[in-house]
Amino acid sequence: MKSTENEIQSDEGRGQWTSKREYLLVVAGNVIGIGNVWRFPYLCYKNGGGAFLVPYGVLVIFTGLPLFLLEISVGQYTQEGFITCWNKLCPLAKGIGFGQLVISLTTITYVIVEAWTIFYLVFSFRSQLPWVTCNNTWNTATCLTKFNSSNATANQTKGTSAAVEFWERRMLGMSGGIEELGGVRWELALCLLACWVFCYFSIWKGVKSSGKVAYFTATFPYVMLLILLIKGLTLPGASEGIYYYLYPDINRLADLQVWTEAGSQILFSYALTAGVLNVLGSYNKYNNNCYKDCLWICLLNTGTSLVAGFAVFSVLGFMAREQGVTVDTVTDSGPGLAFIAYPQAAALMPLPQFWTVCFFLMLVLLAVDSHFVGVESIFTTMKDLFPKSFRARVRHEIFVLVGCILFFIVQLTLVTEGGIYVFSLIDFYGSTRACMNFMAICECLALGWIFGADRISDIIEDMTGHRPSVFFKVCWKFIIPLLSLSSFILYLVNYKHFKINDYIYPDWAYGLGWTMTLSSVLIVPLWAAGQMCLTPGTFRQRLSVLCRPAEDPDWRRNKTEEEGAMNELMMPAVTT
Repeated sequence: MKSTENEIQSDEGRGQWTSKREYLLVVAGNVIGIGNVWRFPYLCYKNGGGAFLVPYGVLVIFTGLPLFLLEISVGQYTQEGFITCWNKLCPLAKGIGFGQLVISLTTITYVIVEAWTIFYLVFSFRSQLPWVTCNNTWNTATCLTKFNSSNATANQTKGTSAAVEFWERRMLGMSGGIEELGGVRWELALCLLACWVFCYFSIWKGVKSSGKVAYFTATFPYVMLLILLIKGLTLPGASEGIYYYLYPDINRLADLQVWTEAGSQILFSYALTAGVLNVLGSYNKYNNNCYKDCLWICLLNTGTSLVAGFAVFSVLGFMAREQGVTVDTVTDSGPGLAFIAYPQAAALMPLPQFWTVCFFLMLVLLAVDSHFVGVESIFTTMKDLFPKSFRARVRHEIFVLVGCILFFIVQLTLVTEGGIYVFSLIDFYGSTRACMNFMAICECLALGWIFGADRISDIIEDMTGHRPSVFFKVCWKFIIPLLSLSSFILYLVNYKHFKINDYIYPDWAYGLGWTMTLSSVLIVPLWAAGQMCLTPGTFRQRLSVLCRPAEDPDWRRNKTEEEGAMNELMMPAVTT
């Protein structure tokens, strides 16, 4: 069961982490990203503040931590990407890897958030912040410079804030809908190009280059977050925002939607079920203590989300006091929480340019880690599928270059006038919610039941010297599948057509959305059915072969001995 270290290191074309420090920084940089500072606060805001923290904390323990350990340890054990690793585990479940590939391809569309952030960062250096005034060419006659306590409610019905108009009219140039893509917003396209150029030079040498980049991109955001946290806590009204953030509304805890949103956030921010953790773990040495790493990284991830919540909600409390409204009505949840509410709040502070630069620089650095690690996991998996074609250094660099160029060209649709509608459709259908819950179910069934939770525990003990507690086995076999299945069913039962504000997508767009969802979901049973049809033997024999590791010499030797003994029993007696 254990691969020798010499066998692992002999694969020079694949590479390994040059140090434990680089591995931890890259993994931390991947799981700690915009999901912590952008998505976590707006989900808290949307789901009642403190009411969201209760299910979030519970599901971190019963879902996030066990699934994180499972994926990291599988990658470290197999030393393969998230498709080929299943040959050493359960070939019947190899469709999970292809489903994760589809999820990974849709997840990298979040690079557009990085491009938006760069756009805002550039404009933050202006002497007059453009989202503060209404005397710009893109502003309308109903533009409002800011809200105040005397006319906040009236202004919200009569006009649009300057921050909203900068977001919708200056940067996005929003069209009437997805059927009106319009032209490319070339300034935004240049920001997208910068994202892909940085991504290429972060991964063109494989883990050797990505590990070096992480020294800066994974650590500096914490400096920015600390500065913003201190400033936020000193603002007038900050205590009101923090109270809303921490105090749970007991009635909201009975809302199953809050629990499903919490589960979705954990899968998203921990980078679970997308195959990325398998790849990052596969570059480790066999005897790395992944058990200890998992505990610390998960603690760091959750801690960062909670600290980011304090930073954001203190600013929301400040805005609520300035506008004379309650915290839960100060702004809309969603992307606008980062790109409308915070810039608008920073404009009311002394030295507004400094605070907006700190905020958007932090978001950029958080986004780049998740971006280049996600892309690297895709390229690594493809190299493992076709090792002779892509393992050579020159071929690897060309392969990565061509891939980044193709991704950039395809994603130009996201920077058109209708790009926000495309991105929102992919975000809702392609990479979150139902897809991730379904993959979590499949992973736990394949590894916890078919491959065996006891065998996984044996592997982790063999690699690390520490045997996981029975708690992890219970989570892998029972708790995670049941929670994920419940979330998956609730999603289907409570499904409503996605819309942006009052805009309803055309029917063909909803069909495209469901195609994205089903492309990752259906590939798992379809692959299993296809392999059952192609494998020779009776149904029981085919199932036995496909449910056992394809590269298990002990099993093959035992199987040969059993077949030989069976043949001897079946031979007719020879009379003399």
